[in-house]
Amino acid sequence: YLQFEAIGIPRVKTDLSVSYVDHNMLQTGFENADDHRYLQSVAAKHGIYFSRPGNGICHQVHLERFGKPGTTLLGSDSHTPTGGGVGQIAIGAGGLDVAVAMGGGPFFLTCPKVVRVELKGKLKPWVSAKDIILHLLRTLTVKGGVGKMVEYTGPGVATLSVPERATITNMGAELGATSSVFPSDKQTLAFLKAQGRAKDWKALAADIKASYEETVTVDLSKLEPLVAQPHSPDKVVEVKSLKELPVQQVCVGSCTNSSLRDLMLTARLLKGKQVHPGVSMTVSPGSRQVFEMISKNGALADMVAAGVRVLESGCGPCIGMGQSPSSGAVSVRSFNRNFEGRSGTKDAKVFLASPEVCVAAALTGKLTDPRKLGAYPKVTLPPKFTVDDRGILPPAKDPKTVEVLRGPNIKPLPTREALGDSLSGVVLLKVVDNITTDHIMMAGAKVLPLRSNIPAISEYVFYTIDPTFPKRAKEAGGGFVVGGENYGQGSSREHAALAPMYLGVKGVWAKSFARIHRSNLINFGILPMTFVTLSDYDEIAQGAKLE
Repeated sequence: YLQFEAIGIPRVKTDLSVSYVDHNMLQTGFENADDHRYLQSVAAKHGIYFSRPGNGICHQVHLERFGKPGTTLLGSDSHTPTGGGVGQIAIGAGGLDVAVAMGGGPFFLTCPKVVRVELKGKLKPWVSAKDIILHLLRTLTVKGGVGKMVEYTGPGVATLSVPERATITNMGAELGATSSVFPSDKQTLAFLKAQGRAKDWKALAADIKASYEETVTVDLSKLEPLVAQPHSPDKVVEVKSLKELPVQQVCVGSCTNSSLRDLMLTARLLKGKQVHPGVSMTVSPGSRQVFEMISKNGALADMVAAGVRVLESGCGPCIGMGQSPSSGAVSVRSFNRNFEGRSGTKDAKVFLASPEVCVAAALTGKLTDPRKLGAYPKVTLPPKFTVDDRGILPPAKDPKTVEVLRGPNIKPLPTREALGDSLSGVVLLKVVDNITTDHIMMAGAKVLPLRSNIPAISEYVFYTIDPTFPKRAKEAGGGFVVGGENYGQGSSREHAALAPMYLGVKGVWAKSFARIHRSNLINFGILPMTFVTLSDYDEIAQGAKLE
C-alpha cells in the first residue's frame, strides 16, 4: 500500500481490492498496531475493502466471501492460489506487482505449461485432501510445478468439497506452481449457496479435447496418511513409517487447514478425550465465520475441554508469530511450510500433516497412524453458514474526508537508480539449492513488525545463514549473491529483494529462480542471472570479484 500510494493514483482500478490483516497481529509493541491503523485509513481513502485484524486469514476469508469461478485474482501472498478451489485463476505475486495492478497496469508472467492431475477413486477413511497434495509433493518435489499451472480433473474431483479442494490448491505453492485450479461444479455451487452467494456460481470445466503438457494420475483409494518431514514440504513419507516418534507440540490451523470442516473434524476427534500431558496443542480458526460457528455448535467447547489452546483467527504460528516450539521439539502442524527456523525455534523439527494426523499425535504424544484411533467420524456441514461481514469495512464514499495515519515505524520506500551498462563487485555470499525467502529475510515476531521500515529490517538479511551479511554488504558497497537451484522459493515476501537492494546487492547468480522471487528482484533493481553452464556455480567462490 505504500507502493500504491507512491504511484499517485487516487482510486484502485480493479473490480475488487481487499486489504487483509492476518500476518502481523502479535502486538508486542506499537509497530503492528500502527500498521493496522495505516492500512485501514489507506484502504478507506483509495477504494479498498479492509478486513480487520481478527476477521481471518486472507485466503480463507476470500474463498468464503469473495471468490468467484471464472475470475482472476492477484494476491501479494504466495498462497493466493487457494482461490483455485472455487474455479478461480488465483496467482501469487510480489507487492509491487499487485500495487501496479491495482493502479490499472498489466501483470506480466511467462505463460505456464498446463499439467493435468487426474483424480480417480475416492479417499479412504482417515485419508484427507492434505494427503493428496503431500503425495504430489512427494512425486513432483518443490521444483515440480515451476513454470506450470496445475489443473485437476477426473471422477475423483466430484468427491471433494470446496474446503478440501482449497487445501490442495493452497499447497500448490509448495510445488512452485504458478497456480492450481479445480472445475466449478455442484460442489462449488453447494459451497457458494452456503455462503449466500449462489449468484456468483457458474459451471466451468476443461474442454473435452483439452491438451496438456503432461498428465499425472492419482488413485485416491490407494493413498495413506502422509507427513512431510523437516525441513521441506516434499520430504514426504507415510506416517506409519516413522515408528511413533515422540511429539511435543501440535498446531491445527493456517490457510491450508482451518476451514469449518477441518475444525469440526478436529473437535469430533477430541470430544471426551484429553490432549497428552507432554503435548501443547493449539487451534487457529481460519476466519471469524468459522470461529463463530464452532462456538455455537459446541465444537469449540469440545476442543477447550480437551486442553486445546485456542488462538485468534490469523496466520499466527505458521508465520512464526507466537507458539514457537521448545528447544529441539517435534512439532506436528497442519500448515504448508516447515522450513528450518520458520517456527521461531531454529532446532525445532516441524512436520506437516492433515488435521487427522495432528489430532492422533496430540492424543497419543507420538506421530501415530490416525487409523489406530478407531472409527472415522462423519462431519456434516450445514447447508447455510453464518454470514456476518461487519469485519470487512467498505471504503469511504468521500476519500477527501480520510486522513492516512502513519506511525513512526513507517518509513519512505527506498529506491534505486537505473542499472548501468556494467555491474561489478564481490560475491558477498554463496548458498546452496532451495534457499527460501525465509532464509533471505526471516519471518517471526522479532522481524515482521519492521516490514514498513526497510533500514531496520535490512539488518536481518540472511540472518539465519550469516548474521554478518548486512555489515559486510555495507562495508563492501554492495555486491553479488550466488545461489543454487530454486533460489527464493517459498513465501512471496518481497522484503527478500527490497532489503538486499537497500544493502547494495546488485545481482544474484543462481542455477534457477522461483518465479515470484525472480520478479521481485527485477522490481527492485537487482539483476537475476542464471548460469549457462551449471558447473560455473562450482567455479565461483565467496569473496570472488565479478564484473
